[in-house]
Amino acid sequence: MSSQLVIERSLLLLKVADVRSRAILMSILPNFLRSLMLTILLSFVAPIFLFGGVLVSLSLIGYIPGIERVAQVIAEQILQFLATFGRRNPFQGLVVIALTCSFVGALFDTYAFYRYQILRNH
Repeated sequence: MSSQLVIERSLLLLKVADVRSRAILMSILPNFLRSLMLTILLSFVAPIFLFGGVLVSLSLIGYIPGIERVAQVIAEQILQFLATFGRRNPFQGLVVIALTCSFVGALFDTYAFYRYQILRNH
């Protein structure tokens, strides 16, 4: 077999492998993007609901006689904590924490998807 024939067959095999790889990638990509977007959205909303739920609960507890001052002090501490991350603005701090959580969630989802693909192929 001549070297030219070997090179041509090798190139043909590479083209076939490239087409298969692209087909696999195109079938996996929509699932990955859907999972990634959902993870980013849920990871962004989770801390907002957490801090919002705690603050709403504390404001409702504030109507109970005798512990309204305790609820107010705890709410002030939470707002100070959020203001630490947001240039003295609690809302900006909440957005910074939510963005950080969504970034970490995206990294985790990417890693989990990668590991799933590796384990599925072996």
